[in-house]
Amino acid sequence: MTRRRFYAPPEAFAPDAKSVTLSAEETRHLRDVLRLKSGDVVYVFDGAGREVCGKVQSVTRDSTEVSVVAEVDPARPESPLNLTLAVALLKGEKFDLVVQKMTELGAARVIPLITARADVKIRNDSDAERKLIRWRRIALEATKQCGRARLMDLENPIAFTDFIERSKGDELRLMFSERGGTSLAAGVGETNERRDSVSALVGSEGGWTGEEIDQARDADSKIVTLGGRILRAETAAIVVAALLQHRFGDLN
Repeated sequence: MTRRRFYAPPEAFAPDAKSVTLSAEETRHLRDVLRLKSGDVVYVFDGAGREVCGKVQSVTRDSTEVSVVAEVDPARPESPLNLTLAVALLKGEKFDLVVQKMTELGAARVIPLITARADVKIRNDSDAERKLIRWRRIALEATKQCGRARLMDLENPIAFTDFIERSKGDELRLMFSERGGTSLAAGVGETNERRDSVSALVGSEGGWTGEEIDQARDADSKIVTLGGRILRAETAAIVVAALLQHRFGDLN
């Protein structure tokens, strides 16, 4: 039977962990869409990796009380790979698609990049906040669907240069470009080398500028070119995530 899953942040759980309160939005979905009622079994995850099985105790207009029956393993475990996708801002629903699929593929975070050839410009802070709220809603719905119990991080849009200058420690950083790169095998190193943390940069539909490629290379990013095909940016992001999860994560 498919789990009927709902989200509640850690603070929505009672101190004794025996009950949890669902928000008004989650309550509307439970009551008006799924038409659940007292006594029905539901699953609730907290976005930090915890999931419980419970029974609906009461449903009001703005909240639902769920009694916790047992803590359970999430339907889908988290990937062992700490994967960050830094993706240039894309038009319309293209970035929405990236957020949804990165959630499904087990990425740890998505960082929207403001690049020289990005198709979308951030007008001001309120514009950035509006976009972030939308993307987080999409990520939450994808999390419910795919079985994860941990919410993927979504950061505010940042400038390409700011991302490049971040301290990266032992993280492997790859820039995927349509030109000037090596194969993926060469970029990730020997087949027996293990990586726990990887960042991948995926450019806009206009591609990277020569200056951006040089900046990334100077910051020890490895430039990778995927064969001879030219992929749309949203397609490239999905392909890159799947390849890296196969190489270092749990899609193998």
